[in-house]
Amino acid sequence: MKKILITGVAGFIGYHLAKQLLIESSNKDVLVVGIDNMNDSYDINLKKDRLKALLVLNNFRFIKDD
Repeated sequence: MKKILITGVAGFIGYHLAKQLLIESSNKDVLVVGIDNMNDSYDINLKKDRLKALLVLNNFRFIKDD
């Protein structure tokens, strides 16, 4: 199984990259680990919504860290 680490996963680029790897490619042989500090550089609710959408996927793990 391939493991991919994405920093800033709740941000625009990180979220769309994770989504592409997990949903649109339908690749079951990938584990995506996303890290984000969930800062308030812009709307935190948007970041939380993006994270919720990723957390329902089996091959996604989240770490809140800076």
